[in-house]
Amino acid sequence: MTDAPAAGTVLRMWTGWIRPSDRAAYADYVEETGLASYRTTPGNLGAFTVFRDLPDGRCEVRTISLWRSRDDIHAFAGDDIEVAVFYPEDDRYLVGRETTVVHFDVA
Repeated sequence: MTDAPAAGTVLRMWTGWIRPSDRAAYADYVEETGLASYRTTPGNLGAFTVFRDLPDGRCEVRTISLWRSRDDIHAFAGDDIEVAVFYPEDDRYLVGRETTVVHFDVA
């Protein structure tokens, strides 16, 4: 296990929903788009995606990234860091999505 993030780190999390049958393809797609964009932005400390199948037949997806500061998130997300960033093929996979993200201060 790696060391915990330093105090002052910010966790950014977005939630969407896909068809379970699209999990592998969507995992590849989000790796090539969103996660690659996160990781190449200065101040990003890491990013990953988690999946879970829901009883209603959808698969919940969360992208989680760690950042050195909110200023670094601005460099990725723009002026309003609460607004989610989407990519051209998202409509192909997403059956639902949050249009905002949440941020947590890491203790």
